Amino acid sequence: MREGDGQASLREEDAVPGYSWYALSVLVVVYVLNFVDRQILSILANDIKADLNLTDADLGFLYGTAFAVFYALFGIPLGRLADTWHRVRLMTAGLALWSFMTAVSGFARNGTQITLARIGVGVGEASASPAAYSLISDYFPARLRATALAIYSSGIYIGGGVSLFIGGLIVENWNRTYPAGGPLGLVGWQAAFVAVGLPGLLLAILVFTLREPVRGAIDGLPTPPHPNPFGVFVRELLNIIPPFTLIGAARRGPVALITNVAVAGIAVLAAYALTVALGSGPGRFVTAITDQWLFIAVGWYAVFCWASSLRLADPPAFKLIWGSPAFLSVVLGYGSVAFIAYAASFWAAPYAELRFGISKAELGFWLGGGGALGGFLGVILGGRMADALHQRFEAGRVFVILFGLVSPIPFIIVQFTTESLPLFLVLNVVVGALAASALGAAAATSQALVLPRMRGIATATFFIGTTLIGLALGPYLAGYISSQAGGNLSRGLLSTLSIAPVGLAALIAAIVLVPAAGRTVRERARAAGEQV
Repeated sequence: MREGDGQASLREEDAVPGYSWYALSVLVVVYVLNFVDRQILSILANDIKADLNLTDADLGFLYGTAFAVFYALFGIPLGRLADTWHRVRLMTAGLALWSFMTAVSGFARNGTQITLARIGVGVGEASASPAAYSLISDYFPARLRATALAIYSSGIYIGGGVSLFIGGLIVENWNRTYPAGGPLGLVGWQAAFVAVGLPGLLLAILVFTLREPVRGAIDGLPTPPHPNPFGVFVRELLNIIPPFTLIGAARRGPVALITNVAVAGIAVLAAYALTVALGSGPGRFVTAITDQWLFIAVGWYAVFCWASSLRLADPPAFKLIWGSPAFLSVVLGYGSVAFIAYAASFWAAPYAELRFGISKAELGFWLGGGGALGGFLGVILGGRMADALHQRFEAGRVFVILFGLVSPIPFIIVQFTTESLPLFLVLNVVVGALAASALGAAAATSQALVLPRMRGIATATFFIGTTLIGLALGPYLAGYISSQAGGNLSRGLLSTLSIAPVGLAALIAAIVLVPAAGRTVRERARAAGEQV
């Protein structure tokens, strides 16, 4: 073969099919809508707070904990379903569910009702990323995965920005047109939920038409279809969703059941102790801190139940995920990034509205547009940098995660203490870009530390960090500190920076551990019983 022919053949072999890019673009649109539906609560927060008589702590609970715990818990069985069933169909069903529940949020009349709707949104959205990450890993070769995952993840920032812009416009125009309430008695914030929820039902039809790639074929590890995907899914439900976890534990034997009950008791006692320590007694649903910590306790108890069952049911997957210090270091490290980033992104709009007296429509345009631009640039450039550094250093991607944790801190301090609205808006772009740079690197690292058949469940585990650590605790901490300080959101937001030393320690450990873990994935899986 001539030298030129060899180069041409190599270029042809390395080329990514156009359909892969088309499918990625559809997945990005899905993720945009995912975050429109999730993040729109930010621009609506002050109106919801006034209409439903809530506090900043309640809003942090609604945005973070109520959504995050169920997102994390159902992400595990849905992640397993993404590893065993048709991923396109799974994403279609999940999109339809969370869109419907977003629209239902618009009919809430009290804190209980909107909490239940947020739980439904969390369950539906739990299907998206496990299925999408797994699909993208089969649409794109390893050399482009951080870039492709970063492009997909740009939907977070585009959706977050669009939600502020659309939400602000809808609320102001609706309230201007219907000052006493419009059709069905809906006020502006309720109409906004309905307006952004319904389009997802139409998008689900387009998603259903996507092709399902052969799992693992692009890595030379084609995986045959699972013979009983829903049987596996039901078993996972029994192993992670309380109180069915008691059935799952009983099936593993009396020792497992006793241990399970003991851990459940410890979790409830820990929730009670936190309630007492924080000086809050029982109160209205959603308002009492009891609800926050009970939700968190249930979440971590359920994760313990699932990990215990995985250890027996799938030793190779357990070994590469929960038995891998490298994987857990990445999860904790990026969870710390999310802890700060989720709090800043949610509270920025309510803070600016109160601090600077800007209208929702203006705020949605400048804050939403700037946040979308910053996040989009940050996640794309961060993904490209992660892939480039990975070619030079085995831990190159982890350095990008570390950068995403540390670099935003000084800008956050200035952003939430400045008296200048223009400076606040500029720093919003900067903070969004710097924090977003870590996501593609973290996602690609988590995918590289497991086998292809485990990517969906690995993604769900990865999102435990971003949800039960980042989303469930970061926004709530900011809201709680603000409530204790008489509505001082600046103090509340700056309190979230306290997580940085934890994330720094985890990522330094990851820099040391990830290279060897990445080189030995097949060997460690084989030692745990995998046939590879």
